[in-house]
Amino acid sequence: MRQSGRRRLLGALVAAGAVLVAAWFAWPRPVGVDLATVARGPMEVTVNDDGKTRVRHVYSVSAPIAGKVLRISHPLGEEGTVSRHVGDEVKANDTVVAVMQPATPSFIDFRSREEAQAAVAAADAYVKYAESEVHRLEAAVVFYRGELARAQTLARTQTVSVQALDKAKFDAESNEAALVSAKAQVTVWQGVSKSLAARLIDPSSSPSMPDPVCCVQIRAPATGRVLKIIQESESVVQPGTPLLEIGDPLDLEVVADLLSTDAVQIKPGYSVKIDGWGGAPIRGRVTRVDPAGFLKVSALGIEEQRVRTTIDFAEPSETWSSLGHDFRVIVHVTVWSGNDVLTIPVGSLFRKANDWAVYSVKGGRARTTIVQIGHRNAQMAEVLSGVSAGDRVVLHPSDRVREGSPVAQR
Repeated sequence: MRQSGRRRLLGALVAAGAVLVAAWFAWPRPVGVDLATVARGPMEVTVNDDGKTRVRHVYSVSAPIAGKVLRISHPLGEEGTVSRHVGDEVKANDTVVAVMQPATPSFIDFRSREEAQAAVAAADAYVKYAESEVHRLEAAVVFYRGELARAQTLARTQTVSVQALDKAKFDAESNEAALVSAKAQVTVWQGVSKSLAARLIDPSSSPSMPDPVCCVQIRAPATGRVLKIIQESESVVQPGTPLLEIGDPLDLEVVADLLSTDAVQIKPGYSVKIDGWGGAPIRGRVTRVDPAGFLKVSALGIEEQRVRTTIDFAEPSETWSSLGHDFRVIVHVTVWSGNDVLTIPVGSLFRKANDWAVYSVKGGRARTTIVQIGHRNAQMAEVLSGVSAGDRVVLHPSDRVREGSPVAQR
């Protein structure tokens, strides 16, 4: 009997232990979560986007005429060399930034050469014809001058009439004028012959022109530094071809192409923080928001309507002197700010029907709380009602967190 009682007691203990183990496994465990505290403090809402610096006034130096522009390091004799590299300092109307020479004559095809040679031969023949006319008229002038001299001698003795004397003068002067005209014709056709012969000059036989007097020296239009060399190598260019760009790197501004939906919130005078350039953040101020937008395709192929916004630096140039033309920066334009705002992390918010809600922690359990949100930025949101300062909320709640679920700090 005693042994049987022991067996029953042992069985009861085993059964009780099994029930406790089952109860322990079935008991709900707290869900590990990250918690944040609702607090008061300063908050601002910014429009953030990429921007770039640019020199406010960029001067593009172009070729004034058609010709051959020499390499930027072309020697200029006693004046030294045009050694212009990006970053070199130039002075307005003093520093030579480019040199141009006449272009080498172009090649001509066989038919054009035959036509030119025939034209030269015709011009030479007309020169010989004009020279023969000169010789004929020279003889005529000598003859009629003699006739005039004899008429004048006879007129003094009244042997010839006045009409005969006048005719002798007319013949002499007419032939002298014809002689002058014939000599001019010779000069004209000699020039025509040389002009036609110049078309036959072969490009390989054209003489080099080392004398800088024959060249066009292009000088800097403004004081500053060379920002970009567009045409560095020697080349034949047309009028208006850009050669290089000049500007003052200390006269910088920032431009950012903002989404039109963001640009409508910005006005001139708004404060800007400029960072992402490799140095300490710089304060700036919006100076202009363009009144017209433009279409821009993003890297993902999305068409976006953008508006160009111009920003000036609000700090001395010593703080951003290492920046240059076309440097990348990130701009943060402040569109709203507050000094004492009840804030909550954006990561704790989720939608419940048409409202915003959070899981606030009360008594170790998650409680769904409807909140009213005001201004919001990428990290924080302004809370108008629903929670108070010091309340703790769940950050990034997972699907394991539900109304009344026990939670614990992860």
